[in-house]
Amino acid sequence: MKIKIIKYKSVKSTNDTAIKKIKKNYKQPLLIFSKLQKKGKGTMGKKWISNKGNLFLSILFEFYPNKISFKQHAVLNAYLLKKIIEKYVTKKVYIKWPNDLLIDKKKVCGILQEVINYNKKSFLIVGIGINTRTYPKIVNCKTTSLKSYSKKKVDNDRILKDIKKSYEK
Repeated sequence: MKIKIIKYKSVKSTNDTAIKKIKKNYKQPLLIFSKLQKKGKGTMGKKWISNKGNLFLSILFEFYPNKISFKQHAVLNAYLLKKIIEKYVTKKVYIKWPNDLLIDKKKVCGILQEVINYNKKSFLIVGIGINTRTYPKIVNCKTTSLKSYSKKKVDNDRILKDIKKSYEK
């Protein structure tokens, strides 16, 4: 599938922006990227702390649960992102089910899947937050960044292209 990219300087949440696109009858696969996210979303109503300079995006596409289930997408998303992130770090990346990627038992990436039903169609939104350059200090949650485990410059544009390419396959 071919995915169009729309880039923003700042949004409330890339997932919320994807929902707005769906409600404006946007139907083709879409990747929404923002340099700044003011109110990132996590699972079960939690916040995703979006430090400036990190990577925030959502991918949306029409969802056919009779072909591939929500859970199968969750597994696929985690493995795709794990494979991409491992290209940029010197340590192994682990999946903490259902939606986190860890390095040295520290969260480096969060994935939020949402199904939106609109006009008799279902859409899957995959929200992705990657701590590429910095990481937030969170009580009861160890976090890290790709930069902390990379021997080369962490390039958000390159990672964004890798994500787009992986999802298009």
